Amino acid sequence: MASLGWRWRRCCSWRAASGCPRLGALRNPPEGQGWPAPARPATGSWGQMLHFSLVRCLVSCPNRHSISRFHHTTQAVGCYSETQSGEKYTDPFKLGRRDLTDLYEDIKKELLVSTTELKEMCEYYFDGRGKAFRPIVVVLMARACNVHHNNCRGKELNYSGTTTKQSSHLKKNAVLAGDFILSAASVALARIGNTTIISVLTQVIEDLVRGEFLQLGSKENENERFAHYIEKTFKKTASLLANSCKAVSILGCPDPVVHEIAYQYGKNVGIAFQLIDDVLDFTSCTDQLGKPTASDLKLGLATGPVLFACEQFPEMNAMIMRRFSLPGDVERARQYVLQSEGVQQTTYLAQQYCHKAIREISKLRPSPERDALIQLTEIVLTRDK
Repeated sequence: MASLGWRWRRCCSWRAASGCPRLGALRNPPEGQGWPAPARPATGSWGQMLHFSLVRCLVSCPNRHSISRFHHTTQAVGCYSETQSGEKYTDPFKLGRRDLTDLYEDIKKELLVSTTELKEMCEYYFDGRGKAFRPIVVVLMARACNVHHNNCRGKELNYSGTTTKQSSHLKKNAVLAGDFILSAASVALARIGNTTIISVLTQVIEDLVRGEFLQLGSKENENERFAHYIEKTFKKTASLLANSCKAVSILGCPDPVVHEIAYQYGKNVGIAFQLIDDVLDFTSCTDQLGKPTASDLKLGLATGPVLFACEQFPEMNAMIMRRFSLPGDVERARQYVLQSEGVQQTTYLAQQYCHKAIREISKLRPSPERDALIQLTEIVLTRDK
C-alpha cells in the first residue's frame, strides 16, 4: 500500500501529441515536462491554499518570453504578471452576468415558436437559473481575447455557441426541443457567414457522436482503457467547451496562437470539469448532485475513480468488462472505490488539467476576464454539485 501511495503522489504527466495520460506515465512521469512538482491530492482548505499558491506562481511567471506576434500588432503573446484591474481574483459569474443575460436574450429571439409546449421547454433551458458554467467560460473568453488583441474591453461582444442544462422531465420532448435548438443554432451560424466558425462548431457534433460510440465500448488492457476514458471524456464533454472558446477567439482576434490558447484552456478545463463530475458521483449525496449517486456504475460505465481503484482491487476488472451487470456489482464496485485512493487520484488528475489551463490562459494580456478564467479553475476543483 505504501508503494502504491508513493506512485499515486508521483502521478500525472501527459503525452504532448494527444494530452491523454497513460497509466504507465502516471506511475513514472518523465522529468522536465513543465508541470508543477507532484504533491498529495488537495482537499478542503489545504487544497485551496495549494491551488491559490500555484495560481499566483503561474500568473507571476518571472521568465517572460515571446511565443508569437500578432498579424496586426506588435504585442507579444507571453506570460504576464500584472492585471489592469488590480484585482487578482474576480467573481467570474458576476463579471460575466451582463454578457450572459444578453446572450440568453439573443438565443430566445432565435427560438420564437408558436407551439406552446416547445416554447415552454425552450424558455426553461435558457431561463438563466442554471449553473451556466460553460456559457460563462465562453463570454469571459470572448472578452479576454478582445482585451488581448485590442487592449480594451469594448462595448459590443462577439460570441457564438449555445447553452443547455439538464432537464429532469419529459425526456422525449426534451430530445425534440434539443433538435429544434440545434436547428436554430445552425441557422444562426450560417448567418455569421464565417466558414471557419462553422467548421469549428460542427466539430463538436462529430466529437459528440464519436464519444457516444466510445462509451459503448471498453478496453481490456488497463493502459488502453484509461486513454479510452480520457478520449471519451474529451469528445463527449470537453470538445464543446474547447471549440466554443476557439470560436469566440477567432471572432475576437486574428492570431492563430491565441486561438490555440483558447482551445487548450477550454479543453483542459472541460476535462477537469468532467473528472470532478465523476468524483462527485461517488462522494456527493443525491440531493446535492441532483441525480442518483453511482449513476455511472448503474449505466455500466467505468470512470476515473473506478479505473484507479482497479490498481488496488484487480477483481474489479471482470466487473468492468461485464459492465457491472451482475447483481451486487454496482454496490461492490462502489465500496471498492471508496476504500481505494481512486477518488483522490482522480481529483489530483483534475488538478493537473486545471494547472495546464492556467498556464495557457496566463499567456494572454492581463484583464479582469482573464483573471476570472483563472478563478474558474478553482471553482471547478472545489464544487460539490
